[in-house]
Amino acid sequence: MDSIKKAAFVAVVGRPSVGKSTLVNHLCGAKVAIVSAVPQTTRNAIRGILHRAEGQLVFVDTPGRHESTRKLNQKLMEVSDRSLEEADLILYGLDASRPPGPEETAIAQRLAPLVERTIAAVNKIDLPQGDYERSLAFLQQRLPGLVPARCFPVSALKGTGTAALVSGLLAMAGEGTPFYPEEYYTDQELPFRIAEIIREKAISRLREEIPHALYVEVADAELRDAGTRLWVRAFIITERESQKGMVVGKGGVLIKAIRLAAQKDLNRILDWKVELDLRVKTAHDWRHNDRVLRRLTGLGR
Repeated sequence: MDSIKKAAFVAVVGRPSVGKSTLVNHLCGAKVAIVSAVPQTTRNAIRGILHRAEGQLVFVDTPGRHESTRKLNQKLMEVSDRSLEEADLILYGLDASRPPGPEETAIAQRLAPLVERTIAAVNKIDLPQGDYERSLAFLQQRLPGLVPARCFPVSALKGTGTAALVSGLLAMAGEGTPFYPEEYYTDQELPFRIAEIIREKAISRLREEIPHALYVEVADAELRDAGTRLWVRAFIITERESQKGMVVGKGGVLIKAIRLAAQKDLNRILDWKVELDLRVKTAHDWRHNDRVLRRLTGLGR
């Protein structure tokens, strides 16, 4: 650990579905953040830790930046803004497969005062429609203070270009001692990690508005069988009573599929054999409840 000379917190920002969580997971070499095709899956500031001989980078994966008057989205933007102000560096993720639009312009405007500590990763260059030059032209026009040497074409899915990106971040990082021991790749508490894995499996199997209308609460967890088995009781919580049946599915087939998929992932990433007792209940209009939103976004801490 004495050889580590660089250390920095890196806020990862961008519009929804740009691939921020996939990139953080790849960089940290482990499943730190859940991934979904559903926009704004990330609701909290998720920390993933990268260790290198040159130093340590702590990536803070933030919710996708999206303008909306909904209370939940406003809380998510607050999470992102707080991370931007607190981080040492900013990793701005763009999607090479989509033309920049008003949301991208708004993000560039937000980052303009912070450009001296910003680096860009243009993701999805592996896709047929990926156009790095288009994204680079946008950055030069809307964020001229971000020099091309701090713009990197990457594929978060395949890992293309990520080594150069990490080198760029470490070069920008200041000198310092590591924030976490080498065995850490995240600092998330166990109930949060369990809840996020369950939510990932639920939203990947649901459609329309349902993914945004649910959250997961771990009610109880205890080690059994001499510490070899972790028993967990958790609830998928919907916003409407009518949504419960959609989550359960005909004959309970959907809730069973969610439970088994979550158990499989949890067994892979945790040190115990996981037994999951998963149920569904309703918290009416929870997306308008300030206490719930503060807890889910971490703004209540």
